[in-house]
Amino acid sequence: MASPHSISLCLLFLTLLSQTHLTFSLTITKKPFNHSRTSHPLQSIIDVHDLLPLYGLPKGLIPSDIKSYTLDKATGSFSIEMTRTCYVHFQQLVWYDKHIKGKLSFGAVHDVSGIQAKKLFLWLPVTGIEKVKNSDVLRFFVGALSEDLPAEQFQEIPQCKSKVSQRPSISSI
Repeated sequence: MASPHSISLCLLFLTLLSQTHLTFSLTITKKPFNHSRTSHPLQSIIDVHDLLPLYGLPKGLIPSDIKSYTLDKATGSFSIEMTRTCYVHFQQLVWYDKHIKGKLSFGAVHDVSGIQAKKLFLWLPVTGIEKVKNSDVLRFFVGALSEDLPAEQFQEIPQCKSKVSQRPSISSI
C-alpha cells in the first residue's frame, strides 16, 4: 500500500498538470537556398535576377547592387541583402532598403518588406507584386491599393542610385 505522502505527492502533481497548459513546440529550421550546391535547376542559379524569370517575373524588379540572397524553396520565403540602400526611377521613384524580404511564388511576390514607392509626396510600402494572368502587366500592391504597370518597364536590371535625382519625365508632369 502506498504511503499517504506518496499519494499526496501524486495528487499534487496531477492537480498541477490539470491546471497548467503545457505546450511543446517543434521548430524545424530549413536551410536557406544554397545556390552553390545543386542538382535542381533552381539551385544552379547564382544571380537572383536570373531566378525571377523562372517564377514568371521580370528580372528588373530588383536593382543591380545585390550582395546576397536566400530562398527557401519549400515556403517561398526569401531575403535579399543589397550592398546599400538605393533609389531607382521606374514610372515612379522607388526606394530599396538594404534588406528586402518576402514570399515568392509563380507570378507573384507577397509579404514584401524593404521596398517603397513615392506617390505624390508620400513614401508608401510595396507589399506585393503579381503578374496579371494572360497579360504583360504587373500589379503592385501598396497596402489596400494597387496599380498596374507594363511588365516591359522591368525587363532590364536597373542601376542603383544613392541619391534621389530630380530627373523630370513626361509621366511625372
